[in-house]
Amino acid sequence: MMYRHFQDLLDNHAYHSNHYTWVTARQISPNAYAAVIAAEDQNFFNHFGFDMYSIKSSIDNYMDGGRLRGASTISQQVAKNLFLIPSKSFLRKGMEVWFTVLIELMWSKDRILTVYLNIAEFGDHVYGIEAASQHFFGISANRISSSQAAILAATLPNPIKLKTSRPSNYLFKRQHWILRQMKNLGYQRYSGKK
Repeated sequence: MMYRHFQDLLDNHAYHSNHYTWVTARQISPNAYAAVIAAEDQNFFNHFGFDMYSIKSSIDNYMDGGRLRGASTISQQVAKNLFLIPSKSFLRKGMEVWFTVLIELMWSKDRILTVYLNIAEFGDHVYGIEAASQHFFGISANRISSSQAAILAATLPNPIKLKTSRPSNYLFKRQHWILRQMKNLGYQRYSGKK
């Protein structure tokens, strides 16, 4: 959040206040948990912070001439968003690995998901699921539907470009894919129990 203000200053943009409200796990709809798992890290409950299959797949794709895809887990994103700035360097990536290991050792998977949903950026200066739910739908995070949760999760690769308030065809396609994945995964609650 501080980095976003710093970026605004560097880019000579006017000051925008952040929309942010921390909520507890019980104040977040199970739909939000299921949507981010479906969209961002379907192996979340089966890895220890790093999805080795996704990392290998991303490297293989790059070595075959494709573009380098992200393979970050939710735990890695929490480490990056909570402790680091979004730069691209080996030093920052190394620090992300260190913080990810610590997070996985010290927090439960439920805690990691709750922190992620509270700090993720869902729009320009809109942080956390509660602020996003209020800002885009006028309701609290514990009341968002699966469709609303899926459209929010669909923006997570780039919430500045992919706008919940003005969804593109691509965003709608991604939302529908996430909804199908949510159904396929069958998470009834975010605790990892199907």
